[in-house]
Amino acid sequence: MTESGLGLKPVYTANDLSGFNADERLGNPGEYPFTRGVYPSMYTGRPWTMRQYAGFGTARESNQRYHELVANGTGGLSVAFDLPTQMGYDSDAALAHGEVGKVGVAIDSLDDMLVLFDGLPLDEVSTSMTINAPASSLLLMYQLAAERQGIPGAKLTGTIQNDVLKEYIARGTYIYPPAESLRLISNIFEYCHKEIPRWNTISISGYHMAEAGATPAQEIAFTLANAKEYVRAALAAGLDVDDFAPRLSFFFVARTTLLEEVAKFRAARRLWARIMREEFGSKNPKSQMLRFHTQTAGVQLTAQQPEVNLVRVALQGLGAVLGGTQSLHTNSYDEAIALPTAKAARLALRTQQILAFETDVTKTVDPFAGSYVVESMTNDLEEEALALIQAVEDKGGAVKAIEEGFQKTEIEKSAYDVALQIDHGERVVVGVNRYQLDEEEPYEPLRVDPAIEAEQCERLAQLRKNRDQSVVDAALEKMQKAAQGNDNVLWPMRDAHAAGATGGEVSDALREVWGKYVPQDVF
Repeated sequence: MTESGLGLKPVYTANDLSGFNADERLGNPGEYPFTRGVYPSMYTGRPWTMRQYAGFGTARESNQRYHELVANGTGGLSVAFDLPTQMGYDSDAALAHGEVGKVGVAIDSLDDMLVLFDGLPLDEVSTSMTINAPASSLLLMYQLAAERQGIPGAKLTGTIQNDVLKEYIARGTYIYPPAESLRLISNIFEYCHKEIPRWNTISISGYHMAEAGATPAQEIAFTLANAKEYVRAALAAGLDVDDFAPRLSFFFVARTTLLEEVAKFRAARRLWARIMREEFGSKNPKSQMLRFHTQTAGVQLTAQQPEVNLVRVALQGLGAVLGGTQSLHTNSYDEAIALPTAKAARLALRTQQILAFETDVTKTVDPFAGSYVVESMTNDLEEEALALIQAVEDKGGAVKAIEEGFQKTEIEKSAYDVALQIDHGERVVVGVNRYQLDEEEPYEPLRVDPAIEAEQCERLAQLRKNRDQSVVDAALEKMQKAAQGNDNVLWPMRDAHAAGATGGEVSDALREVWGKYVPQDVF
């Protein structure tokens, strides 16, 4: 059986592809239905973007790590934010205590953003920000920081994750109720179309659902079901599908089950192309392209014998490349223990560089095309994912299914099955339930200085002391009026951040208007 619970035969032959129409099901690379890749030449001209995810402690510390990554050859930056930032709280909020700078960098204001990207040319580097509920605030701070460098929004490239629906399913860093969250996302689509046209406005994510336990079929099905909900919300807001759909992007995991992962990526591209053309009537081929970032599977890393994770990550990265990813983050071998050390982060980047420059996988496009096993697995995954998408549609769409707890329950069932298989020894995890060491070698993890919280609180105190509070209050009030009506909230939000409003203050102002989401017990 595959990870998705589908049959996997010991031997595949031409009979398994009987009736398979390659012209219809595959096409050429860069052409509908994009099964073989979204670009005609894929990596034969240049490799994927090597985008390493990093961020911890203060903006100054993270800035130093970004400079190290750029010096070592990374082609794109990816920002990890701490939990208070992700939840729309400032570092001096009571709920932020003990979490400041722990799992990412603390960004409270435009001042922090200026420090975070100090000395980095924002018109030359592509930046991805893993931020969801307060994505609008972090995007606007980034734009304002670029303007301080003399760089207009039209020259900025990058991505905000901005995928709140999966937060209700798998992660929990939501702020507002679903309807208001979708309204904010539609506002971002409109704003970026006019102000930051090269920006990817959303990265619709299966990764976090996979990390929570989703199978490959569930990962692509629930991701594409969420994507359909975002498209509907944008259309309902009066946007034209071909104005915003070309800037939609996706985010998937890469597991060690290489063949199924390659099939998963190919099936997802074919499904999305059909959905956009047949269901939403897109005419622009770019609207039908499923462009995606991949991160190797953190959930498969082990704290036991952590160096073995280097092998796991290399295999996972290879699967992502053979599956046609547009950008890739390879996890550091020590991430099951703590934030990566500088050496571990460098080795993770070197893994990608070896794949790109010391192998032949970039010399030809979609090398698995026509493979009996991969084409069969692609077809099987597509069929299974379609059935799951229809199950979501039958419940009234992704939001209604989320409110019923459908996706969350299905993912938890899958996660439980995997946990049982590991516990019973049916699923081998090297170093955990087989080939263990009697004693683990010592490891010194990267530690975040607890004094960071006090430092951030002092920075906030100084900011509030030196700003013109009346200008901040007026800007926040204007944003609240927009939120109460139908106007786009991002333009007044930008004015608020430019005046010195913090991320927490902006989120609190919107909480007063839109309220907070409180999940219902579905059991």
